[in-house]
Amino acid sequence: MAIQVRFSTLIEDQPGPQWQALFQRLWPGYRAWFLRSGVMGRPSFMECRKAMRQHMPELVPVWEQLVELAGGGDVEARFLSLWCPPPYIAGCSQAVWCGAGGDGEPALLRNYDFAPGLLEGNWLATSWRDQRVLAMGDCLWGALDGLNAAGLAASLSFGGRTVSGIGFGIPLVLRYVLEVAQSTAEAMALLQRLPISMCYTITVLDRHADWATVFVSPDRPAEVTRRNAVTNFQHRVEWPEHARATHAELRLARLQQQIDGPGSLQQASNALLQPPLYQSAYLRGYGTLYSAIYRPRSDQVELRWPGQQWLQTVDGFAAGQREIVYVPQQDVGPGPAELTAALVGAQTGV
Repeated sequence: MAIQVRFSTLIEDQPGPQWQALFQRLWPGYRAWFLRSGVMGRPSFMECRKAMRQHMPELVPVWEQLVELAGGGDVEARFLSLWCPPPYIAGCSQAVWCGAGGDGEPALLRNYDFAPGLLEGNWLATSWRDQRVLAMGDCLWGALDGLNAAGLAASLSFGGRTVSGIGFGIPLVLRYVLEVAQSTAEAMALLQRLPISMCYTITVLDRHADWATVFVSPDRPAEVTRRNAVTNFQHRVEWPEHARATHAELRLARLQQQIDGPGSLQQASNALLQPPLYQSAYLRGYGTLYSAIYRPRSDQVELRWPGQQWLQTVDGFAAGQREIVYVPQQDVGPGPAELTAALVGAQTGV
């Protein structure tokens, strides 16, 4: 059975009626997710406000605007802070391509792998802090990947460990990086001081061809690396069931081969839409939902699917939408959705 998802732009310099309509449409589902362990299972409003003011003061005015647009409620404010949220686990592959001999225009490539029914599909173009940011949205104002007007691109992937702790949800962390940082060096400094609730990998590339891959976790110091290709583990596989379900090692081997080889950026981009990098176990709640190619030097980003492309620029971001049809393939074994449910049950006692 084919699955259809709509990708739509949301262009609004400051939080306003478009974002408010988005909130109203998606809030029931997010509220159920956020309160899955009960209203007392999440930090209080005072704790969330303190965390925002202490760690992300630059975003506090935007957070307050969004809370007001969301109705000013206690649960809404706590959710929008993304302070100590429930577990959030996806797949993903990401890499930095510099070309054979480093003579090409560098690009950040990524596949976002997740459950189709849980994807927002909102491509946001905003100027909340007087800097244009293009981002694929998540958690209503967070980001899965994006590019800012300073020429900094960033993307995230799950780091392959079940540990969770005190910190921010990763979509808001990526949003913060894109809103505040102007370069890879500044992004690294932010990621090294922010508390983050789960284990993730963030890759950043700026228009000066400086790049880094940062391993973040609630129980380990942030580690800045020069890994030019990653999937869903860091130094080694630490959650074998997830790695097997998502073919993490096989994907990394193929991605590394493509990035280190003599091929062109077009060839590397095409590889993202071919197995094993492209996955289609959608009926198990897992598959490639889009590929993105970020070219910070050109201020360009392209979303890609089999047979479709959608090119945008920072200054010329145009309104539009795409209807994407995913065709599930037969697969066996537990998917990431089942693994996530098991993880949540173990952490909450349900």
